[in-house]
Amino acid sequence: MKNILITGTNGFIGNNLKKSLSQYNIIEINEDIFNHNAWYILLKQKLSTEKPEAVFHVGACSNTLEQDVNYMMTRNFEFTKILTDWCKENNIPLIYSSSAASYGTNDAYPSNLYGWSKYVAEQYVISNNGIALRYFNVYGPGEEHKGKMASVAYQMYLKYKKGEFIKLFPKNPLRDFIYIDDVVSANLFAWENYENLKGEKYDVGSGKAEPFEYVMEILDIPFEYYSEDMIPKGYQFYTCSDEFKWMFRWKPRFTLKQGLEKYKQYLDEET
Repeated sequence: MKNILITGTNGFIGNNLKKSLSQYNIIEINEDIFNHNAWYILLKQKLSTEKPEAVFHVGACSNTLEQDVNYMMTRNFEFTKILTDWCKENNIPLIYSSSAASYGTNDAYPSNLYGWSKYVAEQYVISNNGIALRYFNVYGPGEEHKGKMASVAYQMYLKYKKGEFIKLFPKNPLRDFIYIDDVVSANLFAWENYENLKGEKYDVGSGKAEPFEYVMEILDIPFEYYSEDMIPKGYQFYTCSDEFKWMFRWKPRFTLKQGLEKYKQYLDEET
């Protein structure tokens, strides 16, 4: 049985990916490794001992508002660098979970610390023949622990269930929403076609920018609008993956409507 390493299995995407690879022996690394001052030694020891035959590096600080540079860069870059070096030295496939935040607000450079941490890490990965997947707005089962970093669908669903008023920003912001099952399929596709895809970054999204209003409509949630002066400075009004930047022959299976309807069924049963 193959040993497969997945980082961040306690998280949203990592846990869903782990479930999809249940036929393998899964080696897990999570945030608690950083409880040790010599975490980098433990990481190298685990790699040498377990000898994974593929690495899915999902774990990271995903708080886009985090401002502690050492905390962010240790988790999102230094850890990634060690994994990447080991994979290159041992000729092991590495699929790295990056983010559309690497595009920033101008499609050139990231606009915050989180985006920069993912950007420099993905550059290191692909320069060493790994694969980087830039996720757009991921939603679906398993994100309950993410708090303010959870999808707008989950946050608004919870507020509605609690009887709270739902407010959206005006001026029609658009997002590329991607269902978790499609993110998992992208990871598996990258692994299955590694030799043809390695050394590049790829968008993982639906290829369609949708308004938040459509999300509320599908979930059957009434809403109001904030005043325009409530829109934060630098707020991103548009994200959309480029189909020409998808992995060749990979494409998402779920439309936003299909994904949200499936997700709503799950939420209705779980909450």
